[in-house]
Amino acid sequence: MLGRIIFPLLFGLAGAALLVWLGLWQLQRLEWKEDVLAQIDARIGAAPVALPARPNPESDRFLPVRVSGQVGPEEIRVQASLKRVGPGYRVIAPLTLDDGRRILLDRGFLPEARKTTVLEGGAMTIEGNLHWPDEQDRYTPEPDLQAGLWFARDLPSLAAHLKTEPVLIVARSTSQAQPGLLPLPVDSAGIPNDHLQYAVTWFGLALVWVVMTGVFLRARLRSTA
Repeated sequence: MLGRIIFPLLFGLAGAALLVWLGLWQLQRLEWKEDVLAQIDARIGAAPVALPARPNPESDRFLPVRVSGQVGPEEIRVQASLKRVGPGYRVIAPLTLDDGRRILLDRGFLPEARKTTVLEGGAMTIEGNLHWPDEQDRYTPEPDLQAGLWFARDLPSLAAHLKTEPVLIVARSTSQAQPGLLPLPVDSAGIPNDHLQYAVTWFGLALVWVVMTGVFLRARLRSTA
């Protein structure tokens, strides 16, 4: 009798052990990810510095900066949605800095209901964070150039259209408020952190595996009785 159940028993125990190990590994990944997010939040909220001469997408990601310059009248609207507000647009404009450099500025979120609002440009001091969004994939529609409407913040195409460097500052605050324009600063909320859900899934599968192994062994023992 023991010989008929020893292999399925060992197989069941090995499978359950593997699933539990995967759950524990995801908990370790959760701890690591929370530490990374805490570091990102600390970097985002640090005291602003001057814009680097040549911002680096890796070492300068989320770097807080303070700049002054002229916000141009041209703008591109990027389709977006804001929780508890609904659909609308991120407003991207060219910013000519005091030193003559011309970069991109994400001014904030304009709700669909206020899409006809004309935003003022001019001299401003801006505090925000450098950002290189990764929003485009093969399913992203091509920009509607006539309407000035984009469907992702693709820095190379935005910069080419507005004749700027492919450098983006996402505004956190500006010296000139714009009625209807909601600040939409960089934060870590959009960075995936699904490790807890994965851990729960693996532990749940381990429990199901143990139960199914028990049911199988019980049926095997009954068949030999």
